[in-house]
Formats: sequence, structure tokens, C-alpha cells
Amino acid sequence: MTARGGKLTNALIFAVICAASLLFLMPFIWMLSTALKSPAEAVSRNIRIIPEKIMWSNFAEALNAVPFMGYVGNSLIVAASAVVLTVFINCLAGYAFAKYNFKGKNVLFIMILSTLMIPVHIIMIPNFFILKNLGWLNTYVGLVVPRAAEAFGLFLARQFIKEIPDEMIEAARIDGAGEFAIFRKIIVPNIGPLIAVLIIFTFMWRWNDLIWPLIVLTKHEMYTVQLGLAIAKGEHFINWNILMCLTLMSIIPIMIVFVFFQRYFVQGFAHSGLKG
Repeated sequence: MTARGGKLTNALIFAVICAASLLFLMPFIWMLSTALKSPAEAVSRNIRIIPEKIMWSNFAEALNAVPFMGYVGNSLIVAASAVVLTVFINCLAGYAFAKYNFKGKNVLFIMILSTLMIPVHIIMIPNFFILKNLGWLNTYVGLVVPRAAEAFGLFLARQFIKEIPDEMIEAARIDGAGEFAIFRKIIVPNIGPLIAVLIIFTFMWRWNDLIWPLIVLTKHEMYTVQLGLAIAKGEHFINWNILMCLTLMSIIPIMIVFVFFQRYFVQGFAHSGLKG
């Protein structure tokens, strides 16, 4: 009876997980369905998941409707540059806050964390004037550098690096290693899961960011994917099948990054659980 009850429980849990997975996948299924419909069927009141006629040509039409590949190239440059710079700065700063003692460390750390409570809309106008005075409008530098260090990433790096034994660092110092050598040879090899988490989140945030590029960019040729999708909607008429085609293609890079780093991402959570 116990074995039978266990099997029934497992079957119910499996059914609930499948139902929840289907619920979360429904927006993507509907997006794909709309992308493959004709313009008339996409706005029809008759709701159908499977189109009457699958229109694969919609994807080619979508690529010709807007310079989408140019938007993708801009977003890739911004996201990749931001990943490299953000991971380096956050890990280095997290190492300093985790393993160094200096005056005002805790107060400074709290001040950095408090920036998470500031809505981005409050600082939009000051940020615009700062970038204008620096000459960083319509540049990749303006898109990447001002947001290279995030309080969230610094917090994760500090908490993770604190778990590395101080004895390893002291032994390296006794052997004559410099501080940056310690960071490169001791800290970095032990924070692989943290780096994977930062890469996934940073790439996702920068790829999906709309507000910051809207502040920095005025030239059409510098537009990122999200700005391109925003203007593809049109002012008076929305071609839903074309818009869904572009949206589907825009999420492919994020899926590739997540699939590539998924194993390390899961290891990070498992490692954090083992540390208690």
C-alpha cells in the first residue's frame, strides 16, 4: 500500500508539473502560432492554435520589413561587452568587500545596495545630461559603461566569495603572490557558478533593456533589438504576425546563452545549498 501510495503521489506531482509547464509555455506557443498565420487570420476572432495555412514566408517578410539584423548586431555588441565588463567589475569589487577590511566598508556596501530602491525613471533626465556632456550619446560606450557595475551583481559576488576559506588566500600571500594574482588564480577558479549566473542575468538584462537605449540613442542605425521591436509596432496599425516573427527571433540569443551556461547555473544553486 505504501509503494502504491508513493507511485500515486509521484504521478500527481508529475501531472501538476506538466500542467504548470504547459501554462508557462502557452505565451510562446501563441507567439509561434501568430507568427505562422496570415495577416487576416492573426486578427480573426476565431481563436486557433494551429493556423489554417502555415506561412513560413512571414519570417523572410519580417526581416525585410525592418533592418532587424542590424538591431541584433548592435544588441550583441552591447550585451557581450556588458557581460565582460560587468562580470570583471562585480567579481573584483565583491572580492574587495568580502575579503578586505577597510574603514566604512559596511556603510559603503549598504549605500550601494540602497541604489536598488531608486526607480530608473527618477534618474533618466540627469543621466541624459551626464551622457550628453561626456559626448557618449549614440555610442556603444554610453550604452555599456554607465551600467557596468550593478548592486545586485556585487551583492551576489560578495556573498559567494565570502565562502572561500581565508586560509587559501593567506597561503598564497605567504608564497609571494600579489593581490591580483590571488584574484586570478584563487578566487576566479572557485567562482565558476557565480560567473555563469552573472553572465546569464547580465546578458538577459542588457538584451531586453529598452529604457536605457531609449535614453542614449537617437540615431536609427544604433538601435538595439528592443528599440527596433518598439518602432516595428507602428503608430496606427500593428502587423501582428510580422511582430511575432521578430519577437521569436529576438529571444533566440538568450535561449542559446542560457542553454550553454545552464549546467553551471544549476551547479551554482546546488553549491549554495550545500554550503547552507
